[in-house]
Amino acid sequence: MVRYFATVARGLEAIAAKELKTLGATEVKPQFTGVEFWGDGSADSDRRLLYRVNLWARTIFRVFVPILEFPCSHAKQLYREVQLVDWRNYLSPEQTLAVDCTGGNTELNHTHFTALQVKNAIVDQQRQQTGRRSNVDPHNPQVRLNLHIHQGRGILSLDSSGSSLHRRGYRPGVGVAPLKETLAAALLAHIDWQGDRPLFDPCCGSGTIPLEAGLKALNIAPGLFRAQFGFEGWPDFDAPLWAQLRAEAEAARKTQLPAAIVGSDRDLQTLQQARDNAAHCGLDQQVDFKLQDMAEVRPPTEEPGVLICNPPYGHRLGEAEELKGFYRELGDLFKQRFTGWTAYVLTTKPLSKEVGLKASQRFPVFNGTLACTLLRYDLY
Repeated sequence: MVRYFATVARGLEAIAAKELKTLGATEVKPQFTGVEFWGDGSADSDRRLLYRVNLWARTIFRVFVPILEFPCSHAKQLYREVQLVDWRNYLSPEQTLAVDCTGGNTELNHTHFTALQVKNAIVDQQRQQTGRRSNVDPHNPQVRLNLHIHQGRGILSLDSSGSSLHRRGYRPGVGVAPLKETLAAALLAHIDWQGDRPLFDPCCGSGTIPLEAGLKALNIAPGLFRAQFGFEGWPDFDAPLWAQLRAEAEAARKTQLPAAIVGSDRDLQTLQQARDNAAHCGLDQQVDFKLQDMAEVRPPTEEPGVLICNPPYGHRLGEAEELKGFYRELGDLFKQRFTGWTAYVLTTKPLSKEVGLKASQRFPVFNGTLACTLLRYDLY
């Protein structure tokens, strides 16, 4: 059986674990900012699972395949252990390489230095075997490795995803402080929105929440928009299998939303980014984006649905104070115009008090490193 490890944002481990189970993972175990999971033991089905998770997962960042777990207390030990691996099984001297490092200990406390030891051990072995070595490409390598160090142990893994999976590939335009696509997808999973009710975001920015909702409702695999995955540079890459999985994903796309998805924003430039992003993922005829100030906002459909938004938080001193009026306006909007709807607001604790409504539920959520709360309001 092959062991895998998916990295996720803090607090989203349980949601990601549930998603991985639906994609066929077994022995799924949530951990801090990650989820360990396994295939079923056969090489073909494990490879299929790896490709499928990268193609379909909406809430995870990367999928690692651990290849070595070892004692790792100092640089010489790290170099020696990495050299015990026969790297011909993983890359050739003609392929480019990058090494990322996370964690550390007393002796290995600088990630760039630690990653350099791994790289040196690999290319020194290549020189000894062939007289040639892999070049380093930190931005777009053909093979990317990750070393995680905790206390005196190290885990060296192949990075099957390449760049983070939150970079779907459909979003060249982003607004100020954009929400990561993975977090937007996790919020939709958290509120159990299945696409069968209208969804409205009155502070949509560059459109992340409405577009992730559209992809989910139309059963569109988010990985279809990416140009490349890390596993495509591996010696055992199965191109026919990958082509088959992509073809199956294309065939599974639905053509019509079961319920309306609408976003609005008061900034024309930001809204244009949302429309451009919608065009890049083929949702420009499906998801509606409106230019309107908060005072102009009305329910976009006669049928009540779900209102969800990620308003500005105001990180710097004084900004939160200036936003209090905006949050009060948001609360008034809910009360006066959205009877029958369910509203969700992602924000910080101090600003949540300004909405002026009693939340029926509160869910702790991290937006990056910032502790936030997702509040639910049942609007009667």
